[in-house]
Amino acid sequence: MIAHLKNGVRFFRFSLFKGFTDLVHGVFGRHGGYSPVPYDSLNVGLNGGDAPDRVQLNRCRVADCMGANRPLVFARQVHGTDVASLKRKDTISDRVKIPPDITADAMVTDIPGMPLGIQLADCQAILMYDPLNRVVANVHSGWRGSIQNIVGKTIERMQSDFSCRPSSIRAAVSPSLGPCCGEFKNYQTEIPEKFWCYRDDRERFNFWALTRDQLTEAGVLLEHIELSGICTRCNGHLFYSYRQTPETGRFAAVIGLIND
Repeated sequence: MIAHLKNGVRFFRFSLFKGFTDLVHGVFGRHGGYSPVPYDSLNVGLNGGDAPDRVQLNRCRVADCMGANRPLVFARQVHGTDVASLKRKDTISDRVKIPPDITADAMVTDIPGMPLGIQLADCQAILMYDPLNRVVANVHSGWRGSIQNIVGKTIERMQSDFSCRPSSIRAAVSPSLGPCCGEFKNYQTEIPEKFWCYRDDRERFNFWALTRDQLTEAGVLLEHIELSGICTRCNGHLFYSYRQTPETGRFAAVIGLIND
């Protein structure tokens, strides 16, 4: 990932998306916002105890860095597999309204100027882009989402709703809990046995590798995948990490299409 700084806010972009001029994206760290300890400071999560007005200010800072002229679209994430599909053909004239109260863990859209945001504190965000059909997706995947293959389900929706071809999709995986820190002491009751091949002898799981394999199994080319390789628990000074500090904020991963 490549670090950027705008208006005092540090964020990161993936090399994979470099050169796509109709695309905007970024993974934001925890600094440059308005929230006090323990949410310091660019917290975009509304459900962790931080004041809603500060969270909204932080979200506006993120939107400004993305050059968005309207608020980002965030969903209520529930560690499920629902995919919200926001279609340009369903909009009225040129007026694009942000849907209220989306409950989903993945969003897909072909609507320009509607950046999709995911909230994170150890889970993965998988940012996807199909340059042929001009479609983006943003996926929230914790361990529950991973074992339910929310990535594969999102790609299926990209195919069914937007005629995307998996071989055209680019996918980038945000900083998240790495194999160095992904310990699951109760894995025998939490994680199905077919995923135990991603476990080492210290009961740590490599969910980065699992996501990569799920992407390729869905038809995404290996050369079209970029893993950040950054563990959030090891880098709690840069990103929020629930494993490191349970009372904490959420950082943002954003992707969207630039206005026509």
